Amino acid sequence: MKLLYILLVLIIIICILSIIYIVYYNKLQYLRTKVEHSEGIIDEVLRERYDYIVRVSDKIKTILKDDKNYFKEYINLKYKDITNFELDRKLKEAINLIFKFRDDYPELKEDNEIKEIIEKFRNSSEKLSASTEYYNKNTNEINGLVRKFPSNIVSKVHGFKIKPFFDGKDMTDEIYNDFKLK
Repeated sequence: MKLLYILLVLIIIICILSIIYIVYYNKLQYLRTKVEHSEGIIDEVLRERYDYIVRVSDKIKTILKDDKNYFKEYINLKYKDITNFELDRKLKEAINLIFKFRDDYPELKEDNEIKEIIEKFRNSSEKLSASTEYYNKNTNEINGLVRKFPSNIVSKVHGFKIKPFFDGKDMTDEIYNDFKLK
């Protein structure tokens, strides 16, 4: 009778531990899915911004009748191995340069295609901001689970690691190359 009681208690403990394991695993998977979704949106927006910069670069050359390639550094970004955070910073530099050109050359202010692309930059800024905020919020939650007991055991078993935030902060001091423009 005592052996049966011990076996029953052992089965109950195993069931409770299994439930805890499953709950944490599902939470980690759910958060991973949310982070990957926001990464996809960020990647899409950055690609769009890159394409807009290429279009504006060509348009500026045409309007100014200038063979200089002011945006060569930014157009060549697709050949560089950089994180999306670094890509975002470089694209913002290019966008600021576009605004400077537009302010310095009145003929650029009047061009409808440039006006349209500038409006797309503004719209993409809102989408990018919302996506990065969503990414950072969920990354923070994953990082917390990866660090805390007992979820750290589940995360270690399934290969979850600390993720850097989109703002470039790398909590593990490792180089983290996320999805690329290529």
